[in-house]
Amino acid sequence: MNISFFSEKILEIRGWPISNTLLMSWISMALLVVFSFFVRSRLKAVPGKVQNLAEVLIEGMESFMTTVTGDKEKTRRFFPIVATLFIFILISNWMGILPGVGSIGIMEHEELVPFFRSTNSDINMTLALAIISVMATQIFGISMVGFSHYFSKFISFKGPIQFFTGILELIAEIAKIISFSFRLFGNIFAGEVLLVVIFFLVPLIVPLPFLFLEIFVGFIQALVFAMLTLVFLTVATQKEH
Repeated sequence: MNISFFSEKILEIRGWPISNTLLMSWISMALLVVFSFFVRSRLKAVPGKVQNLAEVLIEGMESFMTTVTGDKEKTRRFFPIVATLFIFILISNWMGILPGVGSIGIMEHEELVPFFRSTNSDINMTLALAIISVMATQIFGISMVGFSHYFSKFISFKGPIQFFTGILELIAEIAKIISFSFRLFGNIFAGEVLLVVIFFLVPLIVPLPFLFLEIFVGFIQALVFAMLTLVFLTVATQKEH
């Protein structure tokens, strides 16, 4: 049994190392792109089963997001980034528990180096997602409330209290990156370790409840990441603070 805290390099392309988690992220993106083109190529006035499913999912997400934003116009603007984060994280999490992930690979120095590993068990990936989320918050905040008004909550010389409040707001923005990345990484990595240990000790029947638990956890983590992003976007674009 081998549990590695870091992702493993499986190949190198022109000097660039390709890790097993990066490969899994490419596969997740490829599946989403192929599915999107598949649905788009079959759009009809009278929708079929696949189009119906896609429409139900989109309408459901829009309705749920509106309960958070309280504004349909904001929902439409935030929908692409929030929905993309949710779907990508969800698919990545669920793909991490497929048969062969973490168990098919090559032996190096008497240890298994898997070809595939859960995307979000790599802190680099969750950190990248966190940075995207926080940067999107800043961009939407500036574009919707104005540069000076938005940054006045971070830099204010109206008084000592306002100045230190701004410093705390700035620290909170940085803390979001740390919180986002480690929350997602910690839960997915812990689930990966749990499954490895359970399969090593009792390979039959017993792991099934834990697999279903990881399916649920994968969904919850994707939902939490997306909803927190939506909440921060909503707060950042309020014209009155």
